[in-house]
Amino acid sequence: MAEARIISIVNQKGGVGKTTTAVNLATALAAAGEHVLLIDLDPQGNASTGLGIPRNARNVTSYEVLSGEQTLASAIVATAVPRLAVVPASVELAGAELELVDLTRREYRLADALKGIALPYDHVLIDCPPSLGLLTLNALCASHAVLVPLQCEFYALEGLSHLVKTIERVKRHLNPGLEIQGVVLTMFDKRNNLSDSVSADVRAHFGDKVYDTVIPRNVRISEAPSHGKPVLLYDFRCPGAQAYVHLASEVLKRERSIILHMAEPQ
Repeated sequence: MAEARIISIVNQKGGVGKTTTAVNLATALAAAGEHVLLIDLDPQGNASTGLGIPRNARNVTSYEVLSGEQTLASAIVATAVPRLAVVPASVELAGAELELVDLTRREYRLADALKGIALPYDHVLIDCPPSLGLLTLNALCASHAVLVPLQCEFYALEGLSHLVKTIERVKRHLNPGLEIQGVVLTMFDKRNNLSDSVSADVRAHFGDKVYDTVIPRNVRISEAPSHGKPVLLYDFRCPGAQAYVHLASEVLKRERSIILHMAEPQ
């Protein structure tokens, strides 16, 4: 099996649809026949909850993996979605930022854990916390690419420029292979002129890095996590679920293009 492609889903702002995108993109990729592992690095553990993993079933979490107490393999939990597994999170991750500071290779704890096992997955998605601290840095150092969910709001580009600078610094000093795979516009409201305006600005700034697919504001997307289900299982026909199916198709197309380019003789 080819090496798993590792993609971090990152935005330092909260409430932009980051975890929703992580859970539903992972589900859509699995539905397309891909084998997917989702690593929950957010102390809130919402991705784990959204995939129906109760807190009392999170015996080994990403916290123990980062601290070196447990292997990544021991933390993997199957989900109700065929071909999709998760490494759940716990609240202990909130203290990991401080604990990691004194550890050797503190930026590479996750990368080392991922390299330590043979991964039977096509894709590893990492749901990052809404910050640019050591947890997110670990994700960026472990990843081949970054996917950025961007809410259609007035200050969207301002926050994105800060994130891009961070990614460029990581690429320069810690992970030379890191690339932005794409930017996905979330919470798009076609009745709102601001959504169209933000979309136009982001596309003007980032060009073809922005996915054609936009994720609409959709009540079914908001309801699904309370049922412990991705929206694709909760209501497959709703516009939100269909948007994530289309996004998965775009992600796969870009990933295959990247892999083909890497295979070409230099």
